Amino acid sequence: MDALHPRLLVDRFADCFRFYDAVLPELIGATRTRGAAHGPYASWDVGAEGVLMLFDRTAMAEVVGTGHLPGETPAPVQDHTMLVSRVADLDTAYALCLAHGAQPVTPPTHRPAWGEGLHTAHVRDPAGTLLALQSY
Repeated sequence: MDALHPRLLVDRFADCFRFYDAVLPELIGATRTRGAAHGPYASWDVGAEGVLMLFDRTAMAEVVGTGHLPGETPAPVQDHTMLVSRVADLDTAYALCLAHGAQPVTPPTHRPAWGEGLHTAHVRDPAGTLLALQSY
């Protein structure tokens, strides 16, 4: 049983599906367990544990009765969510994400103030969700 896992509600389901389906196996050894690019739902597990689920935002709004609310804020705002993944090779992981449609945010950078030997890079998935890649 999954203790807790993120479910991203996305407007660009097919784009996000292709991105995560391409990068999660190499980044964290995840296997797609359900879903396809046409949506509205997909999930990836590592072993028996769920690690990421995608759900079409409009489909979820119908389920919870929030279809009448705006889907986006009118102006840019600070991030509310970030997915973090420890990776074996930061440069390779960063390049993999960019090759599959991620937008660069910060390139691989040494972060000694955050921890000895910690290196990070940040990208955005096709829906704009912030991802942190870490090696240490």
